Amino acid sequence: MTIDLHDAIAAFDRSALTAEVSEASDLRKSVLELFPLSEWPTLPVERYALGLGATGTYCRLMEFGTRPLGSISGGSANKHMLYRHRSGEWKRAQALLDLPVEEAWRKLRGQFIAAFAAAERGAFDELDDLDVLRSGPALVTKSLATYFPEHFLPIFSSPHLRAFITALGGTPEKNVAAWRANRQLRELVALDAELSTWDPHEVMRFLYANYDPRERDHAIWKIAPGEDAKFWPECLAGGYIAVGWDEVGDLGQFTSDAELKEVMDQIYTERPGMNGDKASKLLMFRDLEPGDRIVANRGMRKVLAIGTVTDGYRFDDARPEGKHLVSVDWNTDFAQELPEVKGAWRSTFAKVPRTLFASLTADRTPGPAIRPEPTLPEEVALAIAVLEHKPQLILHGPPGTGKTRLALDIALAMNSRSVTEGLPRNAAIAELIDSGRVRLVTFHPSYGYEDFVEGFKPAQDAGGQGLRLELTDGVFHSLCAAAGQAPDSTFLLIVDEINRGDLPRIFGELVTLLEADKRGLPLTLPISARRFAVPPNIRIIGTMNTADRSVSHLDAAIRRRFAFLSVDPDPEAVSGQIGPLDLAMLLTSMNDRIDRVLDSDHRIGHAYLLREDEPVATEDELWSAFYHDIVPLLVDYCVGRADLLGQILGTLVDHKTGRPAHIAAADLPAQLAAEYTAGGGD
Repeated sequence: MTIDLHDAIAAFDRSALTAEVSEASDLRKSVLELFPLSEWPTLPVERYALGLGATGTYCRLMEFGTRPLGSISGGSANKHMLYRHRSGEWKRAQALLDLPVEEAWRKLRGQFIAAFAAAERGAFDELDDLDVLRSGPALVTKSLATYFPEHFLPIFSSPHLRAFITALGGTPEKNVAAWRANRQLRELVALDAELSTWDPHEVMRFLYANYDPRERDHAIWKIAPGEDAKFWPECLAGGYIAVGWDEVGDLGQFTSDAELKEVMDQIYTERPGMNGDKASKLLMFRDLEPGDRIVANRGMRKVLAIGTVTDGYRFDDARPEGKHLVSVDWNTDFAQELPEVKGAWRSTFAKVPRTLFASLTADRTPGPAIRPEPTLPEEVALAIAVLEHKPQLILHGPPGTGKTRLALDIALAMNSRSVTEGLPRNAAIAELIDSGRVRLVTFHPSYGYEDFVEGFKPAQDAGGQGLRLELTDGVFHSLCAAAGQAPDSTFLLIVDEINRGDLPRIFGELVTLLEADKRGLPLTLPISARRFAVPPNIRIIGTMNTADRSVSHLDAAIRRRFAFLSVDPDPEAVSGQIGPLDLAMLLTSMNDRIDRVLDSDHRIGHAYLLREDEPVATEDELWSAFYHDIVPLLVDYCVGRADLLGQILGTLVDHKTGRPAHIAAADLPAQLAAEYTAGGGD
């Protein structure tokens, strides 16, 4: 919904921000007192850089000590352009790589000084010539906003700046640094007679209150606050979530999960096979954003509270343990005992399905910590955005990745439906299909033009004594006719297994009309000689299994008219453990092997390890998934070649027969853990 700027200004309560504005002003003055512009020419690197053991450095102050001036928390320490890693090695921005530390610091400091001088003169274009600073746009923009609040706003995220520029009627410049986008936004604010008189902090809060770009598909994670929730009392009182693995130090110093895993392998030697997954989850924790949801738990059934992330990650070395922190606004109204055990909750981190989250918050009165449930998951929003650009889309990926499910989720979203609003999912989809706005078909080798567009088909004559040929509209012809009668609605055709049909034969001359710029143009159908056009409110989504080698590649003319989105296996969807086996690590490791031995098109989808949208939780469920779903698929992939199967399954193959070894359900988790995850545990 578009919010009128002047209505929003009139409704905004500036008086509620008096204390915040005063705090921000005082904090800005303290930064200027600690690091006055006059001292920058002689500022030593020890007073600037992270990683030197000092708590009062400029970078630490700007990231962790001045949050009311705008947050740049989260992500890696690369934003600071020069810092010392826990290993003692100095990390530098690209433009500083070949320089000794002191020389690198002199160059970086010189560009900060040049930036401040340019801002003081109002020569903002000169900022773009400072090559080193382009590696740390968030820190640089926050520095400029702190020293020159009359010229810059306390907003430092490039995506957020672009969203606000658009909201105020501007057109964001492409591929520009955050400070340039900030200046463009500042100039738009200056055009409004009232908004231009406000304090920069008020403007920032106003924009986030009315045009918040963070109202996206927020992540929902279950995070245990320590073993047996031992950190929970202090987490609740302090407004944060805390986790362990303190020995790795500040997570901000790591630029990838591979780098963190290497450190964890040196520290946690008893379970090296699990460190890759833990590294990935810890960086996920580090990169949580405001608006993301956290379910705090104790054990596999107890929900302690549900909260909303309010600020980025920080490492508190003064705490005795649980030093990794993310700020959260908790709501204990949602504390509850679950009716059944959640197997995925054995580990510290687990992804929470939206259906489960909806049930956790159902029939309760949410407090301020819980924001309205977003309507569009990220992958659905992306697909809808693609369909606005090109009206045909193919979702492609290995089997078991949820391509058809995603297509149906897109159908629900395009019709403003949510399965959490009352109807069960399948009932909501059935209602859409019954309405005629969504059609679902499956292509196969005998599917033809007469099924899709039009053709003469046998029909009983009036007396029921014989057959006659009758002109019949195909599914796409019927959908186009309905769409033409309701131009304000979007109509969707979902074609499952689209690559199993003979597409040139099925689409015929309609291939031309699929293009966006040819929608509405009429042509004459060759069978009936009727005039026909594809309305602009028609969308097509096809699903394609990339492991299906029984069909040829898509026709080039068809391919040009479709956009393509890859739907890949998602280890996070199966976050959980069965005994010593981490399911996410199993899926990742097995797919790594398949990728090496076969190719990425033959990977295993996460759906094979799900039961009713939850990860398999028992030994019997795992055994059934492995031997009834995964093993037959792998055997089919390897087309009788025992050597290929052996490379994928390893010790799980009987090397005398070349066939998969049958392992008892009780022993399977340990065997899979030994083969794929080095026998880890949580």
